[in-house]
Amino acid sequence: MSDALGVEELIFCGDNVQLGKRIKKTSRSTEKYVPHRIETDILAVISDLKRKNYFVIALEITDTSIRLNDYELNTNRPVALIVGNENFGISEAVLKLTDATVHINMFGENTSMNVVQATSIALYELIKQLQNNNH
Repeated sequence: MSDALGVEELIFCGDNVQLGKRIKKTSRSTEKYVPHRIETDILAVISDLKRKNYFVIALEITDTSIRLNDYELNTNRPVALIVGNENFGISEAVLKLTDATVHINMFGENTSMNVVQATSIALYELIKQLQNNNH
């Protein structure tokens, strides 16, 4: 997915991130084309992205998040998308550092979605908007 959508880099954050054989199987060998790294301190990663002028978007349902299909991405800065752990989401400390928080509309009874599918949907929509803004 990351290679197909033109993602520059994947940064996995946490103390116990294990990539191993599963990433090679699910990525269909695109891990060779999309640079990725593991960092332990997400707050430091976000601070570094902000120093590099990235527009940081969190994908999380909050009281103030904007529905993804209503959100208008209006920036010519590079964009970083933060997605949380499936069980714990994105921390308040991280949300305070972001420029925007968006969520995917849910039409069923469940209020969460698999992180891979949610990331795919959000990346597709945001990249579509970036493409439209550049034309």
